[in-house]
Amino acid sequence: MRSEPENPVRYFLPLGDTEIEMNPLLGKQIRLKHNGVINCVNCSKRTTKSFGQGFCYNCFTTVPQADESVFRPELSKAHLGSARNMEWATEHDLIDHYVYLSVTSEIKVGVTRHHQLYTRWIDQGAVKAIKLAKTPNRQIAGIIEVFLKRFVGDKTHWQKMLKGEIDQEIDLISEKDRLSSLLPGELKQYANNDQLIYEFNYPGSVAMNKISSVGFDETPEIVGELSGIKGQYLLFVDGRVINIRKYSGYFIEFEIIG
Repeated sequence: MRSEPENPVRYFLPLGDTEIEMNPLLGKQIRLKHNGVINCVNCSKRTTKSFGQGFCYNCFTTVPQADESVFRPELSKAHLGSARNMEWATEHDLIDHYVYLSVTSEIKVGVTRHHQLYTRWIDQGAVKAIKLAKTPNRQIAGIIEVFLKRFVGDKTHWQKMLKGEIDQEIDLISEKDRLSSLLPGELKQYANNDQLIYEFNYPGSVAMNKISSVGFDETPEIVGELSGIKGQYLLFVDGRVINIRKYSGYFIEFEIIG
């Protein structure tokens, strides 16, 4: 889903050449039906299985969007002139990156390209976030993240995030100061002084006591009343949730039924 950082966050579900604004559908019954067709988001080839959120196997192993450095920034070699596609890497790896702290349930450290801050934070369901460091390429940001993972987690606990089990005692500014002070000398130069805390609210009721994850591979047709949206999850009143991004490339029929 595409998102816009408003209050609350606005969500749009892309379907073919159109988009459906999701926020107005809260409280309505919707039907999502997968007809069995999966197309690669890169080459459009029909595939029986989706890899890396939407690729056929060949594209997953060859396109730069699915390179290992996308998931492990410290492995980027673009600054050395080595990449699956140097033109793509120049536009995506050899640009400013931020290392940030965010709160989804607990505090976590992460990396993102400078122009994707809001998207990254919203996609993980962060309720607040702060910039910790700014680097001139992806690899340095990844090295900082790896170092800081000794002291703070780097994973989003999606069930706690959806249940609203959030540690309200986290002081992001204090945590930023603490972690910045731990950086070795050669990495301290990238720490920034921006103390602005970004906050996010999500549409609908997103605190759930019981969660049941569903997906189109096991349940081709999903029907229910939409109660909330958080991260890339659609939430239904009966506690079912679906990570909609996981099914990029799936051919889905969408219907509002009441």
